[in-house]
Amino acid sequence: MATPAPPRTERAERPERTGHRPAAPSSWRSRLYRLDLKAAPYAYVAPFFLCFAAFGLVPLIWTGWLSLHQVDLLTPDVMEWRGLGNYTRLWGSEQFWTALRNTFTIGVLSTVPQLLMALGLAHLLNYRLRGRGFLRVAVLAPYATSIAAATLVFVQLFNPDYGIVNWALSALGFDRTDWFADTWPSQIAIATIVTWRWTGYNALIYLAAMQAVPKDLYEAAALDGASRWQQFTRITIPSIRPTILFTVIVSTIGATQLFGEPMLFGGGVGVSGGSAHQFQTLSLYLYELGWPNRQLGRASAVAWTMLLILLLVGAVNLLIARRRRRTELGA
Repeated sequence: MATPAPPRTERAERPERTGHRPAAPSSWRSRLYRLDLKAAPYAYVAPFFLCFAAFGLVPLIWTGWLSLHQVDLLTPDVMEWRGLGNYTRLWGSEQFWTALRNTFTIGVLSTVPQLLMALGLAHLLNYRLRGRGFLRVAVLAPYATSIAAATLVFVQLFNPDYGIVNWALSALGFDRTDWFADTWPSQIAIATIVTWRWTGYNALIYLAAMQAVPKDLYEAAALDGASRWQQFTRITIPSIRPTILFTVIVSTIGATQLFGEPMLFGGGVGVSGGSAHQFQTLSLYLYELGWPNRQLGRASAVAWTMLLILLLVGAVNLLIARRRRRTELGA
């Protein structure tokens, strides 16, 4: 008897190895993809750099070139080479030094109270007060007010004849003050306008920085018996020190470029900063040289001098910040 043959097991058919790989994308598509991946970020930021070059870098270089020439406003194509003559003339100009001193004093009178009050307002707004949203909008309202409207209102307040400020001083037993003719009163009045406009803006910047401070630090300090003032001076201020440095630099730049407030405060003599230049800033001096006097070369020299002053102030702040950082790391 014949034995049956074992059943045949069907083997799974395997695909034949042909040695061909899946078709790769075409070379031009791959190159286009790599180009898009590398060039897209530069294309997105290109409009900013184009606008900066057209309206910032080119005018800056052209102003520097004009500062080395004697140029009249009515004939800007006629330039006479002066070299550093415009700068040396500024060095010997008493009006330039008066404008520089006025810029410094008005900047100090406006920046220091402004930042101190902004710190206090931010510290109060950082607590859970009723109507915090309304208060935050209210402190920002002066910043949203136009310079012209705010200055005209303060001109009426500081009017030497019928202003409310002189009325209040007389009620307190003080003599009336001429806020327009005297040096220090006029600078205090202009600094008051600047302080009123920018205090709320800086307060919101400080408030944003304070809200980023960890709450655990305050809870631990409260458990150790630290008072609110100690928490503010030992936790809040050190934690927001970079923000304070930022506001100091920005306020310094704004004080150096101060133009609208003294211009409108002086009225008919606003360009000259008063009859004796008692509140003329560097920006007003630049405007007076460039437009009423038509001396574009000297005005450009003033502009570049302001730029050098700002760079010097920024370098000093940077050195102070680095030294303080090294001291903290060393401690």
